[in-house]
Amino acid sequence: MSALVGVPAHIAIRDSKVPHGATLSFPACTFAAFVAGLKQRTTEA
Repeated sequence: MSALVGVPAHIAIRDSKVPHGATLSFPACTFAAFVAGLKQRTTEA
């Protein structure tokens, strides 16, 4: 499996109120599915 240039393998999320705190890292495909679920939910509401 090869990585695409310019496409991150993982997405790191942090608390904007604690910018130097810990991060949660998710595989890009998992995060994309999460965002798609949020978008779908808002269009159904």
